Amino acid sequence: MSEEGSEREEKSFRLLWILDVQKIPCARESVLYGSVGSLVIGVGNFLATSRVRRSCDLAVGGFLLSTLGSWLYCRYNYAKLKIQQRIVQDGLKKKMIYEGSSLDPTANDSRKSGS
Repeated sequence: MSEEGSEREEKSFRLLWILDVQKIPCARESVLYGSVGSLVIGVGNFLATSRVRRSCDLAVGGFLLSTLGSWLYCRYNYAKLKIQQRIVQDGLKKKMIYEGSSLDPTANDSRKSGS
């Protein structure tokens, strides 16, 4: 039983046989926000006007706009986070290289303040 659980492959969910929602960052959230946005816009318009065709058209448009909007916002934050992580990693590498050496800028500051 335990061997079957460890050997079980992760099943991926593909949207339109192209977009692997579980492996692409921000894809899952964007599709979920798009579906909620389409539901809200479609039902809201139907309750207000009782026009089925127009409500469906607006629901599709709402899905596209809310999916695209949430995708762009999430990808922007994702890219910003990756840049911040890269800056921190580079800083840690430099600190490890220069720590304890004569080139360490923090060692010179502490020696000057102690004098």
